Amino acid sequence: MRDDTIQALEVEALSHRFGARTALDGVSFAVPAGRFEVLLGLNGAGKTTLFSLITRLYNSRSGAIRVLGSDMRRQPTQALARIGVVFQQPTLDPDLTVMQNLRYHGGLHGLADAVIEERAREELARIGLTERAGERVRALSGGQRRRVEIARALLHRPRLLLLDEPTVGLDVDLRRQVIDHVHALCREQGLAVLWATHLLDEARAGDGVVVLHRGRVLADGTVAEVCAAAGAETLDEAFAALTGPRSTGTGGQP
Repeated sequence: MRDDTIQALEVEALSHRFGARTALDGVSFAVPAGRFEVLLGLNGAGKTTLFSLITRLYNSRSGAIRVLGSDMRRQPTQALARIGVVFQQPTLDPDLTVMQNLRYHGGLHGLADAVIEERAREELARIGLTERAGERVRALSGGQRRRVEIARALLHRPRLLLLDEPTVGLDVDLRRQVIDHVHALCREQGLAVLWATHLLDEARAGDGVVVLHRGRVLADGTVAEVCAAAGAETLDEAFAALTGPRSTGTGGQP
C-alpha cells in the first residue's frame, strides 16, 4: 500500500466467500484524496463484490474498510455519507425528468429543498446539461445519462466516488467524455475516485492502478510503477504478464 497522508479509502485484508467459492482473498489497497484510482480486472475478478462490500450491500466479516478514517463496520453512517456511487446498471428513472431524479436523490440524503435546487443546478451546469433539466431522462443519450448519474452521486458532497464499469455500452467518444469529466473532478475538487473497469485504455499515465484477478490484488501503484514491477513497457503488457497470456484489446468488451 502507498504511504499517503490522507486516505479517502482504506481496504485492509478484506475477504468474502459465496458458499465454497472465494470471491475476494485478503484484498488490501488505499486510495488517497484527489486520486483517480483504476480497479482493473477481468469480468469475474471480484470488482463488483468489492464495491458491494464498500457500500454495505454485503456485510464484510473479515478485514476492514475505512472511508476518511470512519470504519465501515463500526461507523457505517459516517462512512456511507462520504461515498457517492455510480452503479454498472443505469439507475435513473427514465420517466422522470433530470431534475426530478436529482431532487429524489437529494431527498433520500435528507438535504433541504433549497440546497438540492442549488446543488442540482450547479452540477448540471458542470456537465453542460442545464437546458435539459426539465426533460425526461429517456430523451438523453447514453453518455448524458451517465453524466447525470455522476451529478446525482455528487449532490450530497461525498469525498469518495465509486464507479462500477461506468462506460459499459458507450462508444469511444462518449467513454472519453465521461473519463475526462471524472478526472476533472479529481483535479478541481480533490475528489477521490475508484473506477472499476476491464478496459485497459481507461487507465491514464498519472492514475493509480489496482490489478484485481480472481479475487486477489496482483499489483498496486501508479501506471508506471505497475509496468516497472512487471518488467513491461505498457499496461497491456503488464496486465498480461500478471494475469497470464490473453488477448487484451483496449476499446471493446472482453
